[in-house]
Amino acid sequence: MSRRICVGFIGCGGISHGHAQRLRDVPEAQITALMDVDGDRLRVFQERNPETKDCPVFFDHKEMLDKAELDAVEIHSPHTAHFQQIMDALDRGLHVLVEKPMVCRTKDARQVVDKAEQTGKVVLVSYQRHYQPQFRYVREAIASGAVGKVQFVSAFQCQNWYNSQRGKWRQDPVLSGGGQLNDSGSHLVDVILWVTGLSVTELSGYVDNLDTEVDINSALSLKFNNGAEGNISVVGNASVFWEDLSFLGTEGAIFLRNGKLSHAPHDGKVFEPTELPTGPANADANFIYAILGREEVQSPPIGGLRVIELTEAAWESGRTGRPVKVAA
Repeated sequence: MSRRICVGFIGCGGISHGHAQRLRDVPEAQITALMDVDGDRLRVFQERNPETKDCPVFFDHKEMLDKAELDAVEIHSPHTAHFQQIMDALDRGLHVLVEKPMVCRTKDARQVVDKAEQTGKVVLVSYQRHYQPQFRYVREAIASGAVGKVQFVSAFQCQNWYNSQRGKWRQDPVLSGGGQLNDSGSHLVDVILWVTGLSVTELSGYVDNLDTEVDINSALSLKFNNGAEGNISVVGNASVFWEDLSFLGTEGAIFLRNGKLSHAPHDGKVFEPTELPTGPANADANFIYAILGREEVQSPPIGGLRVIELTEAAWESGRTGRPVKVAA
């Protein structure tokens, strides 16, 4: 029999319930401790996830790390808490799954990458698109040369984030570390870097906070390390969620229109791919099986570093009105 992986949850708010549900489908995993600063959230979590009703609960993550039976932690706390919680867990020899964004500063991301390498522990950033077949198709198609050399990337995302998060922690920079670009926009930044395998060397950006303390709308122009150009548009005060992604190369193009995948070779015969690649089921399962040595981590911390490098450059360009080199 495989050994059991004991997992502690740091942060038991809304997003943690999905993680608990996915871990229930992994026989080798068991949640053995819970931490949150809010007792009501802990109570609701245990009610909705009755398998955790006997878990010890904590109001301080360091106390949980010191006292609970743990092999690993999942971090679902507000963004600015991630860095210290990751480092404290690694210091105690634990594996770490962390929600996006991994951290909120490039210098912190570099420390996480270095610490993960030094300790040899699994660190996984919970970017769920790495596990979704349509995005895996785009990644494999680009890697195989099916679209030739990538020449242009366009990424657009909108949603009602401005109103839905008003008065909540995600619009408090002390807790969120930034606005829409650092929140769900983080998925957009991550996925274009991941599927193309490219990095951004320079960007120019316009950023509008509207009447909040954090970025709501962002319009970014990009230069990639292979010479390609691109743009990212993140709109936080729209009425609905919508997302468009376009990848154009010398031999064709691939489009994702709100989840609908289309491949357009240069012969002009556009088709919707039906045979999509498979891989690990989700971030939580991949986390456990990576700890057990059965799978490779699909969303490692280097991706979290690349995302915050671009994000910080966007904030700087929006603030100064000048192009900014992206750290590498």
